[in-house]
Amino acid sequence: MIVVAVASCGGHPPDVTNGTSGPPRTPVRAGSGAVATPNPSGAGSGSQVAIAAPDVGCLTATCAFHQATATYFTCLAGGAGICFHFGAACTPPESCMIDPADRTYKQCSAPVEGVCSQWGAACAPKSGCMFSFGDGLYHHCDAVTGGTCAKYGALCAP
Repeated sequence: MIVVAVASCGGHPPDVTNGTSGPPRTPVRAGSGAVATPNPSGAGSGSQVAIAAPDVGCLTATCAFHQATATYFTCLAGGAGICFHFGAACTPPESCMIDPADRTYKQCSAPVEGVCSQWGAACAPKSGCMFSFGDGLYHHCDAVTGGTCAKYGALCAP
C-alpha cells in the first residue's frame, strides 16, 4: 500500500478505470487449451486495475532535533509534537538550528552530520514550529524572542 502512495507522489495521478470501457476485449489463451476472457471488474489474482488511495497524502520527511544526542535527524514518522522514528542526520531548512549549550535557535554556518560546528546570529524556523526543552515537544511559537520562544502554543509536527 505504501508503494502505491509513494509511486503516485510527485507526478500525474494514474487514471483509474473499472475495465468496462474501451475497445472490445480479446480472449486470452489459458494453459489448458481453453479460451478465457479477462474479468472486466479487475477482481481476482493478478489484477492490473489501478487502486486509488485518496486519503493517503505524499509523505514528507522533516529534519527534527533529537534532545538525547543534541543532533538533527530526518524524522520518518512523527506527530503530536514529537518524532517517533529517526533516520539519517540532516540539516534543517535555512540552517536554523538549536544550540544545545544555551538552548537557543541560531543560524549555523557550518553544519556537519546534524550538528553545527560554527554558530551565527539568532534565528527562528520559518514554520514557527520550535522545540521546547521544558517538555521535549515541538510547539508553534506564538512569541519569538532572540532565538527562543517566549510563548509556546499548540503542538506541531517536528
